[in-house]
Amino acid sequence: MLIDTHCHLDAFEFAADRDAVFLAAREAGVSGIIIPAVGQNNFAAVRDCCLRYPGCFPAYGIHPLYIENATEIDLSTLREWLAHELIGRLPPVAVGEIGLDYYVPGFDAPRQKFFFIEQLKIARELDLPVLLHVRRAVDQVLQCLRRVRVRGGIAHAFNGSRQQAEAFIQLGFKLGFGGTMTYPGSLRIRQLAATLPLDTIVLETDAPDIAPSWLSDGRNTPVELLRIAQVFAELRKLPFNEVAEASTINVLQLMRHPMPGFLYRTRP
Repeated sequence: MLIDTHCHLDAFEFAADRDAVFLAAREAGVSGIIIPAVGQNNFAAVRDCCLRYPGCFPAYGIHPLYIENATEIDLSTLREWLAHELIGRLPPVAVGEIGLDYYVPGFDAPRQKFFFIEQLKIARELDLPVLLHVRRAVDQVLQCLRRVRVRGGIAHAFNGSRQQAEAFIQLGFKLGFGGTMTYPGSLRIRQLAATLPLDTIVLETDAPDIAPSWLSDGRNTPVELLRIAQVFAELRKLPFNEVAEASTINVLQLMRHPMPGFLYRTRP
């Protein structure tokens, strides 16, 4: 039983065959998928996707690359949406995808930071974990997390140093590993995947993005989580079932609300 902790199943890249993509992942053993929003415009699409497909769970937030046209009204809408959905039949499992992206040319650092901080405050108020987007801004994200403490979450597509990994862990975060880990040349990431405590790591695809090595530049899908988990098991030199169970338990321990269909327990 595997949980893909970061998959944009609502994305337009899946418009033509979304049902088939979901069924293939389900049949491969991906029993849970967390679908993060990127902005107010796709909140409803994320919710509808999760209502359509069993085992899919929503997160709502404003992605740092989608804040150009966002306003403070969007933040109010996000809070209202989260608060309303929390009492609904499919409560959000996190606030996300939120964070900082200092990689894309022309980024507005103060604006990104403002929206990130405000969303952290919402997460703190509603006692929800967060799904972090972090590119070329690991230290800045950590600084914000120390300023506004939340219940933890996932540092999606982690690509930092061991010291930075340990800083996230100390703040209650798990680290997301996916397609990048499958490339032999990703030495630092593979070393971290192999040596960080097993209870600090979760698995993800970021589909349709961050394709694993065997897809080259092809579209990524949640079915690839199975082979990603196999690579992870090989790096850890552990049985596949052990790492699959560990990664699933790690996700469940983060959540404020139960994810139906999964057995909650802690490892001995």
